[in-house]
Amino acid sequence: MANPDGGIPPAPPVSDSRTFARGLKDLIDGFRDSELWLHLGWTDIRQRYKRSVLGPLWITVATAVTAVAMGLLYGELFGQNIHYFLPYVALGLMFWNFIADSIKEGSVVFSTNEGLIKQLPAPISVHVYRVVWRQLIIFAHNIVIYVVILIVFPQPLNWSALLFFPAMALFVLNAIWVTIVFGVMATRFRDIGQLLTTAVQLVFFLTPIIWSTKTFNGNGQMSERMRLVELNPMYHYLDISRGPLLGQSVAAYHWYVVLACTAVGCTAAMLVMRNYRARVAYWV
Repeated sequence: MANPDGGIPPAPPVSDSRTFARGLKDLIDGFRDSELWLHLGWTDIRQRYKRSVLGPLWITVATAVTAVAMGLLYGELFGQNIHYFLPYVALGLMFWNFIADSIKEGSVVFSTNEGLIKQLPAPISVHVYRVVWRQLIIFAHNIVIYVVILIVFPQPLNWSALLFFPAMALFVLNAIWVTIVFGVMATRFRDIGQLLTTAVQLVFFLTPIIWSTKTFNGNGQMSERMRLVELNPMYHYLDISRGPLLGQSVAAYHWYVVLACTAVGCTAAMLVMRNYRARVAYWV
């Protein structure tokens, strides 16, 4: 319809809600609102162990008991040297718990925070950072176990141990994209959360955490099994993080696999943030 003046009316403004710029802005604004997600993450830990005697130290105790029990049991079953195998299992459990809990808790991050999302005018990435921060707190409690084991069973550490820090940075990046992608997907399709829980339990047994690839020898059959193990991305994630803390050299291809997975995951997270970020409040 023309204007009363006879001219053509201006075109309606184009919404920029579904753009990469808006998705990136949400991530940046959420990160800047660090006071909120730091407080929420720490409150989650305190509430989980409210009225208990040890409080958050139960995190360390539970992981330590599991690591020692599994290390002794499977070390005996597989004929492994306990001086190597116990630190190996303990570190594997610490890093695996970070990965597994990021997936499981990330998949329900939005559905369990329905009230905050609908009432609190904050970027949805605040809830993503809250989950990752909570996992970092738990990991910090668990790393004490490694220090104790290192005193009891010294490892041949060298300067390569510093590779733990870039490995941990990659873990955090992956935890962010995992929480975004699976969190949004599971909010739209609630069965995905249950599917992820089952998948995580299965992958645990397929990943060298309570068993070691050193049990593989050089014959053809074992070489085939080793290639199957390397198809599991979690194997590479554990190798770049656990290897340096055990004084082992890590092959470069493990880093390449993790970097490739991180790049693909971050790209998927940006696509999700662009297309579905604004719909989360309607889906919860």
